[in-house]
Amino acid sequence: MIPKFNFQHYLQSVQKYRGTLLHIVPPIALLLAKHPSVLEFNLSSVRGILSGAAPLGEETELQIQKRFPSAVIKQGFGMTELSPTTHATPYGFSKNGSVGVIVPNVECKIIDPETGEELPPGRLGELCCRGPNVMKGYLNNLAATKATIDEEGFLHTGDLVRCDEDGFFYIVDRLKELIKYKGFQVAPAELEALLLSHPQVVEACVVGKLDQMAGELPAAFVVLRPPVAGSSDKQTLTENELHKWVDERVAPHKRLRGGVFFVKEIPKSASGKLLRRLLRSKL
Repeated sequence: MIPKFNFQHYLQSVQKYRGTLLHIVPPIALLLAKHPSVLEFNLSSVRGILSGAAPLGEETELQIQKRFPSAVIKQGFGMTELSPTTHATPYGFSKNGSVGVIVPNVECKIIDPETGEELPPGRLGELCCRGPNVMKGYLNNLAATKATIDEEGFLHTGDLVRCDEDGFFYIVDRLKELIKYKGFQVAPAELEALLLSHPQVVEACVVGKLDQMAGELPAAFVVLRPPVAGSSDKQTLTENELHKWVDERVAPHKRLRGGVFFVKEIPKSASGKLLRRLLRSKL
């Protein structure tokens, strides 16, 4: 057990105790993918890396795979209310960016959040799950239970997902995190995954900035890669350059019209989840 997370201590522990399976969250995944310290340790014992708690982009998965060529990179999905797993990636059948397939005894459907209509594979909607693992309800809170579990026994997760023809599920974002720009829906996790594919970006968090005309504007808080010690290279990436880089890769309604803000760190919870509300308060 590590009482407090420290990346150097974490890497030292994996090397010392020859860890074979790493259970991590996306912020740690980013460090494994991009931090130069990873190359200073012998982590050849690692055979599997399992990420959960939040969406992990395909690009980050591929970057981790380059550093851990002998490891299987997997994701899963669950909630406390689902006791707690509904999706897992089978060994030998993984797809980059996917949380895997439905576990035994669980049923799933994807619905239109506004109409409740069930959607076919490929369409984006809210994930709903039914099975013996679904909670009985929230303690002494019947209203919250009825708002979460419908009359057919499906628990509405509040997560925006899609499913491919092979039954693999992809978590896009939390419904409540969606940014509404002039009626268009913008998923922060999608923009964050794009930003993290930039070679000079090590962390990113996208939130909605309130705007009277548009409703919300996508805004990004970005941590840049620090200069390598002893190198003559200097950090030259500017806000305008990053704006242009993103604009060339997204639809017009997904552009970072709310601004790009370079920060030293992104606030996170103890479990590694991004604390978007703290960044929204800065706007």
